[in-house]
Amino acid sequence: MAVYRLPQELIFPDPELSEEDGLLAVGGDLSIERLILSYSNGIFPWYNEGEPILWWCPKPRFILKPDEVKVSKSMRKIIKKNIFEVKFNTDFEGVINNCKITREDEEGTWITEDMKSAYIDLFKAGYAMSVETYLNEELVGGLYGVKIGKCFFGESMFSKVNNSSKIALITLAEKLKEENFAFIDCQVHTDHLESMGAKFVEWDEFKRMLNDYCSIFPYVDTQSV
Repeated sequence: MAVYRLPQELIFPDPELSEEDGLLAVGGDLSIERLILSYSNGIFPWYNEGEPILWWCPKPRFILKPDEVKVSKSMRKIIKKNIFEVKFNTDFEGVINNCKITREDEEGTWITEDMKSAYIDLFKAGYAMSVETYLNEELVGGLYGVKIGKCFFGESMFSKVNNSSKIALITLAEKLKEENFAFIDCQVHTDHLESMGAKFVEWDEFKRMLNDYCSIFPYVDTQSV
């Protein structure tokens, strides 16, 4: 099936129509309204500088439930030493800047300047959050993502010191568990996240969780796909 080209209207095709690799649509913009609509329906942007905006909805979905995070014995010892300080939402721009630099150095960035600006806008509007890990008052690790309802959609993380991003994720999971969040959307599989308890769920189950815990308004099913 051909990938759907988004019109100017605030609209997405049915996520059920995504390609085998998850690609659903191309075009549109990164406005707060469109991003909220996309995430609340399991869709997210992912593209490189110089490309059109690409929208994805991979199935099945790789998620981490806050109450199912696995903490190894070695990590428990590190946590017990209390050498790291973890904070929330104190330096969102610092976290996304470090994630962008990390991606550029290691694997090519998909955090374009437009993406960076869009997520900072989401943060200012209350729909994104960051977790910061400090060592001796220096920002050494962290992560950021989108927060809608009781769902957290992880976007990227960075680590300048061993275990600093793991500490951020574990602390985030503890906080989300206390606040009765349904899941952390990891989007795609990584061995690292699987080792910490992330797992695949079928699309029907993920869609149910979106409807129960996240959906602000439903997708508009276009007839011209």
